Amino acid sequence: MKSSVTMKDIASKLGVSSVTVSKALNDKEGVSDSLKLKIKKVAGEMGYRFNSAAKSIKEGLSYNIGVMIPQRFTGLQESFYLRVYQQIAIQLDHYGYFGILNILSSEDEEELNFPRVYSENKVDGIIVLGQVSKKYIETVQNMELPKLFLDFYDEHAAIDSIVTDNFYGAYEITNYLIQCGHRDIAYVGNIYSTSSIQDRYLGYYKSLLEHGMVFENRLLLNDRDEHGRYIDIEFPEKMPTAFVCNCDQVAYNLCERLNAMGYRVPDDCSVVGFDNDVYATLANPQLTTVEVDIEQMARTSVKTIMDKVANPNRHIGRLLVHGKIIYRDSVKKINL
Repeated sequence: MKSSVTMKDIASKLGVSSVTVSKALNDKEGVSDSLKLKIKKVAGEMGYRFNSAAKSIKEGLSYNIGVMIPQRFTGLQESFYLRVYQQIAIQLDHYGYFGILNILSSEDEEELNFPRVYSENKVDGIIVLGQVSKKYIETVQNMELPKLFLDFYDEHAAIDSIVTDNFYGAYEITNYLIQCGHRDIAYVGNIYSTSSIQDRYLGYYKSLLEHGMVFENRLLLNDRDEHGRYIDIEFPEKMPTAFVCNCDQVAYNLCERLNAMGYRVPDDCSVVGFDNDVYATLANPQLTTVEVDIEQMARTSVKTIMDKVANPNRHIGRLLVHGKIIYRDSVKKINL
């Protein structure tokens, strides 16, 4: 690879003019959004690097995007949001932007403090990755820069959001359990904790309704307290034959607990998760789960925040990214 990639090199590779490449890399009129994205992607792959400092002085932009993750989602056992951030950083590079990771401490969230990257004008936009408190959402709403919620949404409809299709994913995986003969199916998750957990519960509940199955309160099992900390799950007196867990980490913890109590998965109880993260393959047996398309979520969120930086009045509402079921060995068919 050449040590210094030029716009002419990019133009030759794509069969377009250098002028077209220049317009695309500088977000000028006259090039379609799809071609702009293609040119920027190829430029990044070839090793082209924007002179961000010079462009910043000329255009009044920092060429940074802040990615804010609440501290409770970044513990030693949490990997999902860091994987999402990694993909966001990769996608931002295609646009000549850098991602600045900002961990929102519990104290700053409670005291409604702005992140420093915002207050010191170090970013052109901010992506909030992972649900924050209601009061802090109002703080974000008052930030005078392009902003986006990723992996959650809220009644504050003025703030755009991108989420995986939690409702349909949980609906589909519950349908699968029912097709396997299960009729006594529990849902594991605190439905007041996040919009994702709540939507996954609603998808599970819709599946029960469609199959004429009566929901019982004993089948809703709480997994965490109001601060998001995991708690010991209390099982009903009559054990369900299957559990729909709101995420793979909870499903992994549940399997460990069931094994310790003498239950075998899936012979005695079937367990499914959501996310298809590392816990899905650490579990024994490995988990049937809904895979979240992290790359697509990152690609969509970066394209959206870039559009909003270029057009501050742009509003997209809520976008859904579809997932798919990954079938493994944690579900057993039982007699219908």
